[in-house]
Amino acid sequence: MTELWDIYDKNRTLTGRTMERGSQFAKGDYHLVIHVCIFNSKNELLIQKRQPWKKGWPNMWDITVGGSALAGETSAEAAERETFEEIGYKIDLSAERPFFTVNFERGFDDYYLVERDIDINGLCLQYEEVQCVKWASKDEIMQLIEEGQFIGYWFMEQLFDIRKHRAGYRFTG
Repeated sequence: MTELWDIYDKNRTLTGRTMERGSQFAKGDYHLVIHVCIFNSKNELLIQKRQPWKKGWPNMWDITVGGSALAGETSAEAAERETFEEIGYKIDLSAERPFFTVNFERGFDDYYLVERDIDINGLCLQYEEVQCVKWASKDEIMQLIEEGQFIGYWFMEQLFDIRKHRAGYRFTG
């Protein structure tokens, strides 16, 4: 099955064009990627271990879910779909905006930080992508990064600290 992505310009405006996954990007073309970080009320992050045959970071621990938005999907729709596909959890993000976005060479990475207490024993993992999942504390994840077993996101340590601060700056006047 061919996976189609919408193409955006540098200002994140849809161009009306699409591309097939794996195709070469034209100069000035970008695509949308999403990540969902599910925390529980114990301040643990649900993490997944990638399958050994996955391209890019095989056998590595990663944040809850991530993937590219398909043509026609909004960021939140892509995040909901990926969460259900990868871990079998139906999540409603219709009232959520990405907590933050990281610009990378060929696109935009939207990160959703949400809190849900999920019984991971009831999840249905996508065999093609996910070996297993577990809840992990900040210290456990930092240890996995140090050991080279977790993808080294540059902001991982801060992720636990910023997730409760959606308001940003407060202005008084």
